[in-house]
Amino acid sequence: MKNEHPIKEMEELKSYLRKLINFTDEEMEMFKSLFSEAQLKKHDYFAREGEYSSKLAFLSKGVMRAFFRSNLGNEYNKTFFTPPTFVAAYSSVTTKQKNLINIQCLTECSILVADFDKITSLYKDFPKIESLARVLAEYKFAIKEKREIELVTLEAKERYNIFRQEHPDLENQISQYHIASYLGISPTQLSRIRAKK
Repeated sequence: MKNEHPIKEMEELKSYLRKLINFTDEEMEMFKSLFSEAQLKKHDYFAREGEYSSKLAFLSKGVMRAFFRSNLGNEYNKTFFTPPTFVAAYSSVTTKQKNLINIQCLTECSILVADFDKITSLYKDFPKIESLARVLAEYKFAIKEKREIELVTLEAKERYNIFRQEHPDLENQISQYHIASYLGISPTQLSRIRAKK
């Protein structure tokens, strides 16, 4: 479904990019031209486990989650995406292998979407676009490493406090069991922690 406010979202994309890379006007326009607007509904999937992903999205409105399912069917939230940010099933788009994770909308979402291969095709002629990809990859890796360390070294209450600092408005937008899954605890444990705030 087409979005009714693509101009606003393109401006948000430009603003976000300027904080990461000093693009020239030509580079900015070339990168922007690869994206088209779309709307996703609550519960829609941007990527599914076992399928191949080829898209990069810029999330300008809404909340998404990346999660995986165990062999028993239990879901484990890996991360949340809140705007402004880029979203992709990175292992799939970069290695051409099947997705290991799912990316699902927890609210209605407004996104700008581009084909990842079209972005990589610009690397040779537009080195700053390749630099952008490297910056994003390094950032995602740093976040992933930080979270993995927190999961094994911090108490649940400390992880909850960090979650609230990093996502101050998210508790009011998504279900408690999604937050509990992200923190690696049960909804009952989360209720106890919140009661002691």
